[in-house]
Amino acid sequence: MTHYASVQELEAAVGQRETSEWITIDQDRINRFADATDDHQWIHTEPERAAAGPFGATIAHGFLVLSLLPALTAERVSLDGTVMGINYGLDRVRFPHPVPVNSRVRVVSELSKVQSTVQGLRVVTGITIELEGADKPAVVADWITLYVLA
Repeated sequence: MTHYASVQELEAAVGQRETSEWITIDQDRINRFADATDDHQWIHTEPERAAAGPFGATIAHGFLVLSLLPALTAERVSLDGTVMGINYGLDRVRFPHPVPVNSRVRVVSELSKVQSTVQGLRVVTGITIELEGADKPAVVADWITLYVLA
């Protein structure tokens, strides 16, 4: 986690990148996500059928990979004078490459924009979730966090 003592310090950090540790996405995680979302499409949950399908194995749900952002970023930013950070949303989310079962992913995040608003600070982070060994990322998005000031 990177700690910033002031808004000015955070603004000066625009353009900085951080890379997370790898996380393995196994079949148990895929199945638990399918249960939580009621998305039991066979490409995710039926290993034998998926082996003969277009990907040669089950694949993780795109939203499962996206949902790993909090774990992958591990509260990337800490800013003095804030009460909390709130997930404000995502822009331009894309899933360029499927994530086969037992693959490893990690995030490369780049602080893109810091904007003062009446609600607090809106911080945009460019997110690329890399898939180990793949030529394309699993997910790309702009993640917006609202930091509420004290």
